[in-house]
Amino acid sequence: MRQPLVLASPDPSRAARQEVRSLTSSTPDALWSSPALKALRPDVVTCTDLRLGPDLDGCSLSVPAGARLLIVSDPETTASTLLRVLAGLSRARQGEVHLAGSADSTSEGWGRRVAYLAPNPGLHAWMTPTEALHLAGRLLGLPQEEATRRVARAMDWTRIPAAAAGGPIRRGGLSLLQRTGLAAALVGDPEVLLLDEPLRAIDEHERSSLLKLPGQRRTIVMASRYPASEAGLVAHVAYLRRGRIELIAPVTALERAELPLSHRGIVALAELKAMGSPRPGAAPA
Repeated sequence: MRQPLVLASPDPSRAARQEVRSLTSSTPDALWSSPALKALRPDVVTCTDLRLGPDLDGCSLSVPAGARLLIVSDPETTASTLLRVLAGLSRARQGEVHLAGSADSTSEGWGRRVAYLAPNPGLHAWMTPTEALHLAGRLLGLPQEEATRRVARAMDWTRIPAAAAGGPIRRGGLSLLQRTGLAAALVGDPEVLLLDEPLRAIDEHERSSLLKLPGQRRTIVMASRYPASEAGLVAHVAYLRRGRIELIAPVTALERAELPLSHRGIVALAELKAMGSPRPGAAPA
């Protein structure tokens, strides 16, 4: 069995520590900024030897708390497959998944601590955003007062206009659908967010703002076919090829190698790492 590729623990900047905490969880960020946890950073996303057809062939990965990881893949769809397996929406033929310290995907395990967001959130378009978000709160078993507070907070973060909150989602098109999907994911205040090509219907500048979610303990794993659009949102990149993770590296490694944050750049970095070359054109070690 291959050992999991381990993502190095992030080192949050002072600016990140000073972000607005409007969406942080009941787990205090002060706890996650303690020296002990900075050193330990327990893994919250771990998969070992996942196998599912040609998409996953012994895929292993470990991601520590607070990481922001971007996964690109060849073929492009396999990163989405990995996220669906991590979310419990697809079942691997072999292997193990542990999220938030648990292998149990039910609500008694990690089910309420993890959220998954796909390009189409699967919400009923005839519902209003307010109805959809309150339904999310009920499914999570939140007390009504707490659900109301979280719904208001999530709608504020995702900038759902008051005029649109009371009308059918379909009137706002795909943009409103995706905003509501992100808001629904945030109602549960998840420790882990699995994002598959999120918010593509929204203007790039605003999309970037919406996905800069605060909270040092919040872990984000994102699948994207457009890495350049994730600049500033992720600190590490991973490359999934032939069903296995072949590279995990900080975004700064691309910069040092004079490579762009793009699919081609990440593939080139993986090839350089395989050869042991520190930069493009360098002789193999």
